[in-house]
Amino acid sequence: MEKTLVILAAGMGSRFGGLKQIEPVGPNREIIADYSIYDALKCGFTKVVFVIKKENLEYFKSHIIAPYQDKIKVEFAFQSLAGFEKYLPPTRTKMLGTAHALYCAKDYVKEPFVMINADDFYGRESYTLAKEFIESSSDNYEYLSVNYPYNKSRSQNGKVNRGVVKLDENNNILDIDECSIEEVDGQVIATSKKDHTQQIIAEDALVSMNFLVFKPTIFDFLAADLKHFLAGNINDTDELILTDTIKNCLQNSQIKFKSVTTSSRWFGMTYREDIKDLQATLQELIKEGVYPKKLWEEE
Repeated sequence: MEKTLVILAAGMGSRFGGLKQIEPVGPNREIIADYSIYDALKCGFTKVVFVIKKENLEYFKSHIIAPYQDKIKVEFAFQSLAGFEKYLPPTRTKMLGTAHALYCAKDYVKEPFVMINADDFYGRESYTLAKEFIESSSDNYEYLSVNYPYNKSRSQNGKVNRGVVKLDENNNILDIDECSIEEVDGQVIATSKKDHTQQIIAEDALVSMNFLVFKPTIFDFLAADLKHFLAGNINDTDELILTDTIKNCLQNSQIKFKSVTTSSRWFGMTYREDIKDLQATLQELIKEGVYPKKLWEEE
């Protein structure tokens, strides 16, 4: 069965301080996406689609994909504001959000796929769990979120944004609440971005890190939400967030959204200081033989 990896790589990292998607983290200047694609290949994925800004295309071609373009099919989808000018204020430069970013890949994906963030390291087991789901799920409206205990996704360097997951007794997702999470006096405090309510969550509370498995039916829901979003009074910063589309689908009983918990450790680069933790973990995984020292030069 064909399996595709869609990598969202069009955003800039404001807190990180640069284009963190292409920040070297491996011993031979590998970026996080290198490890994501390597893991996906090991799990039988046959295509990767990068969602990028068009102005970054030549850089991706010359500096990013060269080591593996003969190992997996690589395609590019472009996220831009082109075609939406009449709906937006003339001062708008910010992209329209993660739901729109994924929607931009619709012409390149006709099979079940995993969607990830370019600047997040998810670990091999997450791709294995996704592979198993894709090969076993026959319902075109059944999706999967590979979730992490919060304590395997925390940053030591400040607040983080996480989707706090609520499940039913059958591990179906009922809700994902996008929260800002910080640790204060030994407690983990999650503040909802929607209504600013606070709750104390357990250290092992499940959170979504945007490792999501979709079927192509998701693009129909994204198209409907994008149309509705553009019909509103949009300002310079309003965004259409993928989690909101998922929540709408759940509330309208249009999809089944399964949850599975991975034992992998997640790493991101919210802050520049996060690089050191990721680099140390990669060195450990190289010593364990999970990755070769030179990622694309293994025998």
